[in-house]
Amino acid sequence: VQLQASGGGLVQAGDSLRLSCVASGQTFYAMGWFRQAPGKDREFVSSITFNGGSLEYSDSVKGRFTISRDFDKNTVDLQMNSLKPEDTAVYFCTADHSLYSKDNGYPLFWGKGTLVTVSS
Repeated sequence: VQLQASGGGLVQAGDSLRLSCVASGQTFYAMGWFRQAPGKDREFVSSITFNGGSLEYSDSVKGRFTISRDFDKNTVDLQMNSLKPEDTAVYFCTADHSLYSKDNGYPLFWGKGTLVTVSS
């Protein structure tokens, strides 16, 4: 199983960025994103079920980030708008066999992260 994320980079506050992740090896009921800022614990960002029927967002990104999924391509994207310096973090693509959120622990599968840096 491999989760390969891409799309990170350096942007200015207020800009947009789109992260993409492709999974190989198997399909998952739920996919999503966590992030880890320097010196902080990993933080849930968003997750989505295989058919897009259920979505979860952290309060800190709700209204600014949009998650989407293509089950046939086994991909999950995260459109990040109105980025803030506090969004600076390594973003991890994640997956599991059930939907996950900020309240029920960490998902089973993790990819290597992609760095997002938002300058003020």
